[in-house]
Amino acid sequence: MGMSIRFRSIITVLGLLLCAAVRGQHGVDLNPRRGITFQKDSIFKLTLRFRMQNRFALFSENGDDLSVGSTDIRVRRMRLRFEGFVLTPKLQYKVQLGFSKADMDLVEGTTAQPVRDAVIWYSPVKHWTFGIGQTKLPGNRQRTISSGQQQLPERSIVNGLFTLDRDMGLFGTWDNADERMPMSVKAALTTGEGRGADPGDKGLCYTVRAEWQPLGAFTNGGDDFEGDLEREPEPKLAVAAGYSLNDHARRAGGQLGESLPGGQERTLKVFIADVLFKHRGTSFSAEFLQRDVEGAPIVTDGVHSVRIMEGQGLNAQLGRMIGKKGYELAARYSLVLPGARIAAAETRREEAWLGCSRYINHHRVKVQAAVNYAWRAGIADLDHVPNKWGLWLQMELGI
Repeated sequence: MGMSIRFRSIITVLGLLLCAAVRGQHGVDLNPRRGITFQKDSIFKLTLRFRMQNRFALFSENGDDLSVGSTDIRVRRMRLRFEGFVLTPKLQYKVQLGFSKADMDLVEGTTAQPVRDAVIWYSPVKHWTFGIGQTKLPGNRQRTISSGQQQLPERSIVNGLFTLDRDMGLFGTWDNADERMPMSVKAALTTGEGRGADPGDKGLCYTVRAEWQPLGAFTNGGDDFEGDLEREPEPKLAVAAGYSLNDHARRAGGQLGESLPGGQERTLKVFIADVLFKHRGTSFSAEFLQRDVEGAPIVTDGVHSVRIMEGQGLNAQLGRMIGKKGYELAARYSLVLPGARIAAAETRREEAWLGCSRYINHHRVKVQAAVNYAWRAGIADLDHVPNKWGLWLQMELGI
């Protein structure tokens, strides 16, 4: 009952905002890649976007038994996004709501979290932007790039095990995007507890990321989506590094994962380095993540135990646009090496992917198919029991 009332309230408020924008707007612009924009001079702007991502995936029993062992068939994402400015272009906002089961964290959790982003940005002077609210932390590139702008149907296992996520707090950015060699520094001071966290302990999360593009800016923001869909006429390169310290974290992944038993806490330290290269339809990206834990990484209250993934991950991805009709082939290799303190309980993980995408309207409308093979303990043999195949078909549709 409470859930239904909450959703009705959200939709009612959004409907009122949209009606107000329509009545008061001076211009309406529909761009298939950038959404529907309502604007009244320089005092109000609202851009409305939506997207859905439907998935059909099958997984084998093991490497040499191709019978179906499990499936992933669902509406993976269904989202609405609102952004723009109020009173002045210096005061911007972004709201993103998720309505699929996965979007609301109901696959493993029991409390719906429909609000993904709710952040206010203020740019008082050139180069500087400050924010307060809930949004993505400046973490690894594969995470900061939207799930709707990926070359393959799913992010890597490295991202899944070590990434940072959305959090609530203060954000700041300095950049010189209009210079010949753009640089940016992003920092955040947040709760460390993830989306929709209640007021809690004294621990905070401190995150910083620096990025440099020595060969000039990417065309049309090409550093914010995978694949060289713009077919960069000149080589483009981005290198970045970041660090996050989550003090007194109460979940196994910091902003993600199970709650630690018995109300226990751990301090998590994550180092990130990544690189992106694009030129004439070829793209290459790689990232390295390492997480260290202060205290024992296996947390127990005597009855229930939770293992924090401590260790390193390496991810490398290569893509190539084929022809002129929006086809791309992409391949990825991922490696996760557990730390020595959890090696007895957690084995080495590896995955290889090969996929093909047909971009109908850039990343907004696309069809993706892929096959992947996952293996454990460094043993890629088909008859090694934990190993398995995956077959993926996914469609993205949005504006």
